[in-house]
Amino acid sequence: MLAKRIIPCLDVKDGSTVKGIHFVNFRDAGDPVELGRQYSEQGADELVYLDITASHEGRKTFLDIVRRVAATVNIPFTVGGGINELSDVDKLLNAGADKVSINSAAIRNPKLIEEIANNFGSQVCVVAIDAKPDTGRGWTCYLNGGRIPTDKNLFDWAKEAENRGAGEILFTSMAHDGAKTGYANEALAQLSENLGIPIIASGGAGKKEHFKDVFTLGKADAALAATIFHFNEIPIADLKQYLQNKGISVRV
Repeated sequence: MLAKRIIPCLDVKDGSTVKGIHFVNFRDAGDPVELGRQYSEQGADELVYLDITASHEGRKTFLDIVRRVAATVNIPFTVGGGINELSDVDKLLNAGADKVSINSAAIRNPKLIEEIANNFGSQVCVVAIDAKPDTGRGWTCYLNGGRIPTDKNLFDWAKEAENRGAGEILFTSMAHDGAKTGYANEALAQLSENLGIPIIASGGAGKKEHFKDVFTLGKADAALAATIFHFNEIPIADLKQYLQNKGISVRV
């Protein structure tokens, strides 16, 4: 059985790590490079850096921060935000990123998934999906950091992304984001059953039990969290020891 991954997520805005609740009400959580170094030393399996306003503001991603992270951490990291074309991916990989995460750009131009997979390999292409349940419509996907609803359904879009060459799906439940009430395990389990690629769960971690549940009930391959790590509510080493004690395979 493959080890489950613990992934701190660093949302970056104006050069600082921030964390919000339900995609709004952001507060400062510190320097993204220094936080990445700490997480790397504490036993995180990977990191995700998201330039959370790049798509909305029509900017390219933060190459300088990516270079500094690559020089500082010794674990794989994924970068997302403002990636619209192959040249953006090329620059990020050359700056030291291991994978890229595309969200709004993939919905607007699904062929971008195929282009990234064909040019750099599926393992480089993480398709991030922000979605929330809408009455009568199921799970609706959103653009631009959760600002704009689309006509895409979570499960249909995730399957299409896999078919086009995505190597992983990073699913954030907007309804659970920052709420610390647990992950969207039912939707995650459905994604896991529908797809043959790894699912990264995002949105809702508040206590150690939520990680156990996301791996057992949600069948996720990796769990991403922000608030509880940034504000040192759950040390990564303690979390991994807890999961190991519960019979869940993790790298310690």
